[in-house]
Amino acid sequence: MELRIDKLLAHMGYGTRKEVKKLLKSGAVKVDGAPVRDAKTKVRPDEQIVTVWGETVEYKPFIYLMMNKPSGVVSATEDAVEETVVDLLEEEDRAFSPFPVGRLDKDTEGLLLLTNDGQLAHQLLSPKKHVPKTYFAVVDGEVTEADVAAFQRGVVLDDGYETKPAKLVVLKSGLRSDVEVTITEGKFHQVKRMFQAVGKRVVYLKRIQMGPLPLDPDLAVGEYRELTDEEVGMLKQYRPETDEKKGT
Repeated sequence: MELRIDKLLAHMGYGTRKEVKKLLKSGAVKVDGAPVRDAKTKVRPDEQIVTVWGETVEYKPFIYLMMNKPSGVVSATEDAVEETVVDLLEEEDRAFSPFPVGRLDKDTEGLLLLTNDGQLAHQLLSPKKHVPKTYFAVVDGEVTEADVAAFQRGVVLDDGYETKPAKLVVLKSGLRSDVEVTITEGKFHQVKRMFQAVGKRVVYLKRIQMGPLPLDPDLAVGEYRELTDEEVGMLKQYRPETDEKKGT
């Protein structure tokens, strides 16, 4: 796998792209013993020895990205017709072969994690883990306390499936209501179908949190960034409260 030297060093925590370029210009970076000053230089970190001020860069193969997914893009690595979330990534990030952790519907915006760490993805997606996902939704119709109670009990979807209890918070109620919904499972179109079950229609949906990780408010729709080491550690150590822990 080939990566640009500035991308590699930024990924390994040697600073922002701008800071890394300064580092390169200083002559501190060497590849197989030869100084490298051009940020666009391609290296093979799994084969070549990269050093900064004489210290070997220990290459880590995993990448962790947070995207504010736009509407109209599918949560997949490839699609013969539609634009995918992976298509939105820079070439250097695609080189890590990341995949979306779960999916957001094509017309849903918001927090989407992409990684090539299969173990972490499994931990976040396993039905046994009950990892909560919170959405902001605009609903056509007045959302009432009766709806809040129904979501808390679990509602029956159009195929007869009864959902697990969900937390519904009404932010603004009226002919068009603003709400937040937290679910611990991921059935197809689940939030939309839950509102259909109580006679209402979702007209806008955005995921704002997954487990302990909220969507970065500084990320514009369509933008993404790498997770910090602290955020990655937070996800890896996260243990949601399960039904078994509750004793139910």
